[in-house]
Amino acid sequence: MKEFTLIFRLKDIADFKPTPEQIQERMRWLEGIAAQNKLADKGNILLPTPGSAKTVRADDVVTDGPYTEIKEFIVGYVIVKAADIDEAVAMAKENPIFKIGGCIEVREVLEARK
Repeated sequence: MKEFTLIFRLKDIADFKPTPEQIQERMRWLEGIAAQNKLADKGNILLPTPGSAKTVRADDVVTDGPYTEIKEFIVGYVIVKAADIDEAVAMAKENPIFKIGGCIEVREVLEARK
């Protein structure tokens, strides 16, 4: 099995305020993956609010937030185990974030050499 990070993005910061029902739906999605023993890391929520992030550059310049290069807010991630990227994409397709206009980027995690 390989590991894949599912990176959750929203277009509008206003969408970051999920209802209790939306939170429950996301928890059921996570529980379904965990029940298959395919949840490697339940991840975290990354706050997209002003003052919650800084970007540090090599030239010692620090700016507010990571938002200058992207048009969407990264709001969280999880790491799943899957045979291949197609299986990871299938897991991502079941996430309720799409109901509020969000999207999910799926990336394979490079296995560390031992």
